[in-house]
Amino acid sequence: MLTLGQLKEATCSKSDYASKFLPYVVETCNKFSINTPARMLNFLAQVGHESGGLFYTEELASGSAYEGRKDLGNTQKGDGVKFKGRGLIQITGRANYLAVSKALGTDFVANPTFLGGKNVTKCSTAQLENAAKSAGWFWNTRKLNDLADQIDITKSIDTGNNLLVFKKITKAINGGYNGLPDRLNRYKAGLPYFLNVK
Repeated sequence: MLTLGQLKEATCSKSDYASKFLPYVVETCNKFSINTPARMLNFLAQVGHESGGLFYTEELASGSAYEGRKDLGNTQKGDGVKFKGRGLIQITGRANYLAVSKALGTDFVANPTFLGGKNVTKCSTAQLENAAKSAGWFWNTRKLNDLADQIDITKSIDTGNNLLVFKKITKAINGGYNGLPDRLNRYKAGLPYFLNVK
């Protein structure tokens, strides 16, 4: 089972942020079979980057840049701002909010802020739980456990197949390679806490 030390180090977060999120991230990892050292480490490194070390649960930008983005399902006026990125992996757009609502059994379309409230210090326990679970849902729907299984954590992440696969995971989450060095650094920071773990 995921420990506080593993969560803190792999996300590069402060202890109090990691403590707040720990029960919900453990629940998320159990629910979505993020249950091997490679799966957990890759998931947490990515989540750590996306959330600024388990701090942000809502994107800083207004979301107006997403207005009218049909690829995100933003078909109604105001959808861009309403459905801006929220959760530990920024769930963005009406279509994704609808899909995660169905999967988790909460109406995030009617209540977008249930996915996360600004940052960890302002979130209710329900928002913390939803922020974590929505990240697990996103990871699972993109079949990222399958990619994480291809990473050998006993070998360098900076070269060969490991780097290739890590970049594929990053692209699935980000749409590109934005923040790749930071994501890799979080992976490396967490690595000693996952080696030799059964």
